[in-house]
This record gives sequence, structure tokens and C-alpha cells, in this order.
Amino acid sequence: MNKVVDFLKYLIPFSFILFVTQYFVMQSLSSEFDFFYSVYSIYIFNVAATFFIYLLLIFVNKNFDGYTGFAFLGTSFVRMMAAVVFFIPLIKSNVENPIIAITTFFVPYFMFLIFEVYFAIRLINKL
Repeated sequence: MNKVVDFLKYLIPFSFILFVTQYFVMQSLSSEFDFFYSVYSIYIFNVAATFFIYLLLIFVNKNFDGYTGFAFLGTSFVRMMAAVVFFIPLIKSNVENPIIAITTFFVPYFMFLIFEVYFAIRLINKL
């Protein structure tokens, strides 16, 4: 349980800072661009995926110590497939500039992925 609390100590402020930054950037650009996804839906997806993946990594690390890295690779693949499913409404719609919607999703996606990699490495190295 201590690892989860330690992870949440960093995940909550990290998510909040990214959320506020992206929210204000998107608000300032809303007159120029029409955003397909709201900031809330993007961050609900990313925070939930990051948290559940880390919980699974803790479980695998505790029970199958040598397979934590493989579990991280597998969950990263599943997360990418979930991102594709998240984009199905965008793909089916006739949005003028889909690059804006893709960028507003994948910038925080990769920031959360970097955050997740850092904590996965700490978990594997038992720091």
C-alpha cells in the first residue's frame, strides 16, 4: 500500500499541473480552433490508465518479480489500443483539422507515459 500512496503523492500534483496548463492553453486558443475532445475526457483517460497500469505493475512485481518489465510492455500496448478506441469518434467524424485533436491528446499521453516509465523503472530497481 505504501507504493500506491507514494505514487499518488506524485501523480496527483503532476496531473493537476498538466491539466491546468492544458486547460488554459486550450481556452486561450478556443477562438481559433475547434477542439474535438474536452480537457476533462483527455485527463480522465490518462490519469485512470496510468493509475491502473501502475497498480497492475505493483501486483506483478510483488507476485512475479522477474516479469514486471514484460507487464509494463504489455500494459503499454493495451493502453495504446485503448487510445485508438478513444479516437474512433474522431475518426468517424468530419473534423476540419484532426491534427489539433490528435495533438491535444497525445502531448499529455506521452507526458503521462514518461511519468509512468520513471515509476516503472523505480519499481523494477526497487528504489
